Amino acid sequence: MSYPDVMHLPGWVNWLAQDADGAWWGYEVEPLQFHNGWYENEAGRRLRVAVGEANGSWQRTLCRVR
Repeated sequence: MSYPDVMHLPGWVNWLAQDADGAWWGYEVEPLQFHNGWYENEAGRRLRVAVGEANGSWQRTLCRVR
């Protein structure tokens, strides 16, 4: 698994996470986990940043980038 390039993300993106379907999202605030991905719980912004292969280990992708 490789993470998307964070150098070109907006400055407000503080977290990255991948959903089970392979979509990578950038979040302003730490996202919450649900049954097959992550969500912002209506707090802060999110941005789809990349699409990858489906990932059975998506729960381990959450990382702080700033």
